[in-house]
Amino acid sequence: MSQTESYNEDVVRQFVVATMFWGIVGFLAGVYIAMQLAWPVFNLDLEWFSFGRLRPLHTSAVIFAFGGNALLGTSFYVVQRTCRASLFGGSGLAQFVFWGYQLFIVMAALGYVLGVTQGHEYAEPEWFVDIWLTVVWVAYLVAFMGTIVRRKEPHIYVANWFYLAFIVTVAVLHVVHSLSVPVSFLGAKSYSLFAGVQDALTQWWYGHNAVGFFLTAGFLGLMYYFIPKQVDRPIYSYRLSVVHFWSLIFLYIWAGPHHLLHTALPDWAQTLGVTFSIMLWMPSWGGMINGLMTISGAWDKLRTDPVLRFMVAGIGFYGMSTFEGPLMSIKAVNALSHYTDWTIGHVHSGTLGWVGFITFGAIYFLVPRLWGRDSLYSEKLVGTHFWVSTIGIVFYIVAMWVSGIMQGLMWKAYDSLGFLQYSFAETVDAMHPFYVIRMLGGLLYLIGALIMVYNLWRTVRGDVLRPVAAAA
Repeated sequence: MSQTESYNEDVVRQFVVATMFWGIVGFLAGVYIAMQLAWPVFNLDLEWFSFGRLRPLHTSAVIFAFGGNALLGTSFYVVQRTCRASLFGGSGLAQFVFWGYQLFIVMAALGYVLGVTQGHEYAEPEWFVDIWLTVVWVAYLVAFMGTIVRRKEPHIYVANWFYLAFIVTVAVLHVVHSLSVPVSFLGAKSYSLFAGVQDALTQWWYGHNAVGFFLTAGFLGLMYYFIPKQVDRPIYSYRLSVVHFWSLIFLYIWAGPHHLLHTALPDWAQTLGVTFSIMLWMPSWGGMINGLMTISGAWDKLRTDPVLRFMVAGIGFYGMSTFEGPLMSIKAVNALSHYTDWTIGHVHSGTLGWVGFITFGAIYFLVPRLWGRDSLYSEKLVGTHFWVSTIGIVFYIVAMWVSGIMQGLMWKAYDSLGFLQYSFAETVDAMHPFYVIRMLGGLLYLIGALIMVYNLWRTVRGDVLRPVAAAA
């Protein structure tokens, strides 16, 4: 049996399918709640369909279901090949991680819809769901770390360092933030171990670093493996990738307090968060430059390779988001941007552009190889997906930037007597056209993902797109 045949690819295929399934669910939920903001009648006067319950369902579906399955699947693929070793624990442990993670997603989703939640951003599930996720995550760490320990390749490739930082840090964040006291032994309700400003600080220490290590460090692991593979060139600077890694993981962990500017949090802690947020700009752009320079000398491939186009655009969105984030953490800017749609635009430029596009590129790379096909069913459909989704992102983020700045200015507008010039209801009414544009942008992104699902389905079936015969 060859080394390639000993790799566990079954679980990677399962994660790829789960990634696309939960992606469609998450994107669809996002479009639906965007419709609710534009036209409240879509709440249907039913608590299960209310914005308050579906909004965390949407965020968790795209982050932890779509993004999480992408990270688990690609990490299992990458660690086996870069270590030249099969997955530790064999098929049994891998299957436990896969099905255990899917069970966590279903349990969490039911909690959102039924209202059984803790009410913490990015950490809504109650204590019993948290415990189950901890068990699954430890199994994931054992499988990943065990593969590295038994590696036949003496060097640990940098992508694995990013994946490992993501796994270990998310585990620490999850355990500390989830510390709570159940109301009763069998009760579905619990109270956080923290209270007041300590609870807020713990929440955003967790929340921002969930972004930093789940949505950034983990997906940088994708970038450092799949960009060189797709362009068939080594990473531009391995030394820069190591500097990028250590500086990013040291700085990111301190940036959470910038979510609590102008609150009861002590001013020194707020300033600390701002300082480290601004410092984060340097390692973030170092990673972006490293990814883009890897393609140096092969830029012509962008004309003919739509999969590479996804990856490069994703890096561009990463650079834009990691510039905008430190900018918005500056106290003077935050005084205008906080609590407005500008923050929503910033978050979605990172998730739709960076996380979504680098994931789409990785899956387009993986599917033909995992299912033994010579190529994708249609590269033209990949190009169509790219442009439809890109236009959707532009609609979304521009609408949110404009509406967010408008919100901030309207909230701070005073008349000659010193009274507020606009009521809150008037600011909500002014947002309506931008909410419609946002919904249309999200709809385009969903349509692009559906095009991708169709293309991948035809690829897995082994269909070949035959060229149209020329007219006689």
